[in-house]
Amino acid sequence: MIRAKLLSAQGEQRSGALELVEEWRASDGAFMWLDIEGEVTSDIRALLVSLGCSELAITDSVRLRHPPKIEAFSDNTFVLFRGIARIDDDLNLTPQQVGLWVGDNYLISVHRGLSVSINHFWQEPAENASLANPAELALRLLHFASGRYLDKILEFEDTLGELEDALLTGHSDSVMRELVGYRSRLRKLRRIFNYHHQMTTQLLHDGTPHLGCGDHDEANHHLRRDLYDRCERLFSLCNMYYEICGDLVEGYISLTSHQLNNTMKVLTIITAIFVPLGFLAGLYGMNFEHMPELHFRYGYFFILFLMISIAGGMLWLFRRIRWL
Repeated sequence: MIRAKLLSAQGEQRSGALELVEEWRASDGAFMWLDIEGEVTSDIRALLVSLGCSELAITDSVRLRHPPKIEAFSDNTFVLFRGIARIDDDLNLTPQQVGLWVGDNYLISVHRGLSVSINHFWQEPAENASLANPAELALRLLHFASGRYLDKILEFEDTLGELEDALLTGHSDSVMRELVGYRSRLRKLRRIFNYHHQMTTQLLHDGTPHLGCGDHDEANHHLRRDLYDRCERLFSLCNMYYEICGDLVEGYISLTSHQLNNTMKVLTIITAIFVPLGFLAGLYGMNFEHMPELHFRYGYFFILFLMISIAGGMLWLFRRIRWL
């Protein structure tokens, strides 16, 4: 699907399709937003090239797993952003690549499927006149898309607190499975947010001619700063939650190991006490005919007293060295 918006030099805004592209080419002082949803065919690729889009940038925008990036060209700035097709409460993410070309008087967006962020701004009232500043529109779009990530990450904080409480009160095995699953999904999100963080850092400090340049350039500086702050917060929160999940997993393993050590210590103490008792019982249970102690009148009581003394002495020793 190809759709377009045109803001004429007189301030009139209209929506349509490819016919507005030709009208924009023929007019001076007009602004255009061209949105392309779906597969990039050879005809669409030729259209993008005719509008000044780099062949390599077009190829990057259609690749499903290309990392987010920002690249400046002479006619425009290309931004590749990893958006959201779907993300649930368990942080299962279905990503969507969104490619943006920002020029002085146009914005081009390319995405394979439905984009909530693009539709949000596409449905803005005409009086907002956002088309008059393509750079501002692109930055606001990226800011909104990052906010969708942020909402889900902040909701996860409550889930993580519940998992931590459940880990201490019981149901440890099921909680461990959940924590390991969340840690794996957070690792994937952290990789995405790291790319976004690097991209917005470059945008804030270096900038591009079409989105604003440098730290002291007033053109869209506050928007670039807000976008950087949001992406930096996403990366730091995701990194923190990833480490918390890892700490909870390691803490549970340490606690389980400590409990196992205590159990093994008790079993070792019991074994240590009964080994000499078993030796004495086995020794005098052999019933050889010429055993010297066989006819000793008080032999049974002596051996019984000896066994009790050994057991009591070992219990006293274990308490003395604080094994019990």
